[in-house]
Amino acid sequence: MKVEPTVLLADMNSFYASVEMAHNPTLRGQPVLVCGDPERRHGIILAASREAKRRGVKTAMTVGEARAICPDAVCVRPRMSLYLEVSWQIQQIARTLSPLVEPYSVDELFIDVRGAEHIWGDAVEAAGIFRQRVWEAVKVPCSVGVGPNKFLSKMACDVEAKKSPSGVALWRADDVEAKLHPLPTGKMFMVGSRMERHFRNMGLLTIGDLAHYPVHYLTRRFGLRGAVYHNLAWGRDCSPVCPDSLEQAKSVGHSITLPRDYHHSDDIELVLLELTDEVCRRARKLGKAGRTVSVGLRAYDLTRGFYRQTALPSPSNLSGAVFEKAQLLFRRHWDGRPVRTVTVDLSGLEEDGALQQELFRDMDRQDRVSRTMDRIRDALGTTAIVRASSLLPSSQARDRAVKIGGHYR
Repeated sequence: MKVEPTVLLADMNSFYASVEMAHNPTLRGQPVLVCGDPERRHGIILAASREAKRRGVKTAMTVGEARAICPDAVCVRPRMSLYLEVSWQIQQIARTLSPLVEPYSVDELFIDVRGAEHIWGDAVEAAGIFRQRVWEAVKVPCSVGVGPNKFLSKMACDVEAKKSPSGVALWRADDVEAKLHPLPTGKMFMVGSRMERHFRNMGLLTIGDLAHYPVHYLTRRFGLRGAVYHNLAWGRDCSPVCPDSLEQAKSVGHSITLPRDYHHSDDIELVLLELTDEVCRRARKLGKAGRTVSVGLRAYDLTRGFYRQTALPSPSNLSGAVFEKAQLLFRRHWDGRPVRTVTVDLSGLEEDGALQQELFRDMDRQDRVSRTMDRIRDALGTTAIVRASSLLPSSQARDRAVKIGGHYR
């Protein structure tokens, strides 16, 4: 049965930079850079305006690298609370078109407009209406991909809509061989640089190569993921647009880009401990405990590093138990190279109240201490009570306390 294209993927163009220009019109037309810390040449570029991108500036460059190729760039410190507020406004605009709205990130969301054709016309017309309403309300430009499923709408947006004068692109199932298959595998949604290397080593250079590769060989090498990639290569995606997908968290995590390269294990382990504290506090606030601990480290260029996970003996949201596993992963997999980005995730979440009542006395004491610290921080601020180690030079806890998601409020 032919599936009509009703799924939209809306991507706010250069979101942080666009919001800054909307709130300060004097920035319009200038090469604007939203930087992790404009005062530090090694701060990271979080967003660049279209003018800056035309000059060669890319996200994740350092401030020094960006200024070397665009010396007249205007650097702006990020304001995460403002970006989150504008993101929420955009989500509310989307919900005027359909109740089926799934935020994918702070600057992307899926909308399924099926059943609303008698109100908005077809999906392409609905996309145009959405773009116009967003611009009128918050002065942020956006691109919209339209497809029969989430995957094809995302690909339509990334590959075609962002380059189209109309800002809208439609990909039907019939377009897969002509539009999707010629693309390199690295352009495929959900394929990262590591998987792209795997495909390249197998001689799979394009998405078409992947589509025509025997699926049983893919599953033999990659397990269930192999079948998923094969289906996506043919434009097949059955995942629905889920309005509550962000409300039912499957994991909690924190990531930080450090102000400089960290070379020593003690410094990196301190950051791991601080991130573990944040992750566990957030899990307790959600009333959740997790079974799996994951740790990721990346070099300054965001390419070299690792991301590994291990299981806890029983679900936990206590820093001691989670950090023990995080530290183990770090010591087992770190190769001694300088580190710029650190990530800690707690997944396999379940209700805290469902934990088996087999906690030892000292673990019960840890739980009471952790919850007491939570109440103090909720009442008086994150830095009202900190570990003594957070006073060390390599600590990031106090700096992160004045930020949202690792960036300034």
